[in-house]
Amino acid sequence: MSGADRGSSSRELLRKGLRCGLPIGIGYFSVAFSFGIAAVSMGISWWEAVLISFTNLTSSGQFAGIGIIAASGSYLEMALTQLVINIRYTLMGISFSQKKAASFKGLKLLVLGHCITDEIFAVAMSTPGEIRAPFMAGLSVLPYIGWTGGTLAGAVCGNILPASVSDAMGVMIYGMFIAVIVPGAKKERPVLTVVLLAVLISCIIHFVPAFDFITDGFAIIICAVVASLIGAVLFPVRKEDDYAA
Repeated sequence: MSGADRGSSSRELLRKGLRCGLPIGIGYFSVAFSFGIAAVSMGISWWEAVLISFTNLTSSGQFAGIGIIAASGSYLEMALTQLVINIRYTLMGISFSQKKAASFKGLKLLVLGHCITDEIFAVAMSTPGEIRAPFMAGLSVLPYIGWTGGTLAGAVCGNILPASVSDAMGVMIYGMFIAVIVPGAKKERPVLTVVLLAVLISCIIHFVPAFDFITDGFAIIICAVVASLIGAVLFPVRKEDDYAA
């Protein structure tokens, strides 16, 4: 831990976390707004949409989940889809556990660990020194409020806004996914290849009549797993020993 962090009070760390979490919370509000609209449009009540966002903090998982709910998918389909989409959080949690302070444990770790997302994880891991509970609390609270509040606003306002505005807000999630994928695909050929493979597999499943029996949830699983496996075979990660040689 750096000297500055070691001498910081809990209040100072909390304020620092709040400052770091503010832009994430603002971004989450806009994406969650589109989730609220999408959920209500699929027949989910406003309070159910808010409950989903309150108990979960995974945009891609939630969007996939409401699609399965709307299609009357099975519990197995839902479980497998969420496992494939959200398994990265397990790896983030393991990495996070190596950086947290020794005093950061127990109930505090259980509660705040629930708030780990891609953006929160990235900010926490890039912060110098060990991660203490007050900083993590400040970093998590505004994104959590933004995600839940955005869902509530979208679910309630979705029926009030003009259809053209609601439709426009409904495609925000796709813009977010594109914004996440494109930079990595432009820099790394393996990422681009895996993305194109997933798109190709998705098109085959969607347009080839022989695959009509595959539901949307299992289509997501198949695209993610098959594209990732092919990517792992074509572009294996080299060990440090290989570089040394």
